[in-house]
Amino acid sequence: MKLLSYKIKETQTHQIGVLKGEKIYNLNYLFGDINLIEVFQIDNFKNKINCYINSENAITHSIKNIIFLPPIPNPNSFRDAYAFKEHVETCRKNRGAKMISEFERFPVFYFSNHNSMYAHNENIELMPDHFNCLDYELEIAIIIGVGGKNILSKDAENHIAGFCILNDISARTLQMEEMKLNLGPAKGKDFANVIGPYIVTPEELEEKAHNTEFGKKYNLKMQCYVNGKLLSEGNAKSMHWTFAEIIERASYGVDLFPGDIIGSGTVGTGCLLEINGTNKRNDSNYNEKWLKEGDEITMKVEMLGSISNKISKSKNKHSILKLKK
Repeated sequence: MKLLSYKIKETQTHQIGVLKGEKIYNLNYLFGDINLIEVFQIDNFKNKINCYINSENAITHSIKNIIFLPPIPNPNSFRDAYAFKEHVETCRKNRGAKMISEFERFPVFYFSNHNSMYAHNENIELMPDHFNCLDYELEIAIIIGVGGKNILSKDAENHIAGFCILNDISARTLQMEEMKLNLGPAKGKDFANVIGPYIVTPEELEEKAHNTEFGKKYNLKMQCYVNGKLLSEGNAKSMHWTFAEIIERASYGVDLFPGDIIGSGTVGTGCLLEINGTNKRNDSNYNEKWLKEGDEITMKVEMLGSISNKISKSKNKHSILKLKK
């Protein structure tokens, strides 16, 4: 199933639905005034939705007449992991650092701002400091559907409600400065994350799944375009750590809750920081390229759809870079 949150252009009312072709079946008519997190808690919700879709009473909307919202507009938390070895290894190599052995021993993640979620087609207005080495990050994310604590990797798949595309937009100048203090990332990351366009439930991806000893990996082609030009391309199957392993780590000693979002981290070659660093290492005269005002970022992931967003600059001139003592 492809589950989404949206508004109807005429009414601006928050709705939830399931997408079939070009048609959205309104799930509030079936379940009442609830959100997708609450849908995941309903027993046999998929069977109930399928019966509703095939009934004569279903309320539908054309996808052309809706405004996308983040599938989970207000997640309880947002963790972003570091699961792709190629990305980590290349970025370290580009700055003259050796790969660290700890990467092979356990998965890591950081907490980002769960209140800064953007939707497919939503304009993203940023502050001037954000445009100092502004970057995209091509990722996928899972949404927790069943909560739990001390979840083992062998059981973790049962806690995943679905998958979506994630663009972790990053201000690299802010990020690099603050991380010199061995804390963060914080202000370089907390201002904009795009999730969507919908949540794809796990059974939809089964044909692309490969079982490992520690959870599933997915053969999903990942691409990022800027102003129509392909800049990044990778595959989710190259994740070194599975989402099951990341869930096991994240849930140690703490509860995960329905609606929590966990990102994969950036796929290899999935950001300008990595691309610029590699090109600069190979050619000292290479001119770095970063996102700028007016750019449109489009991410496509096989089976998960695509998200597009335009970047604009706030008229507010306030700068924290200029406040440094």
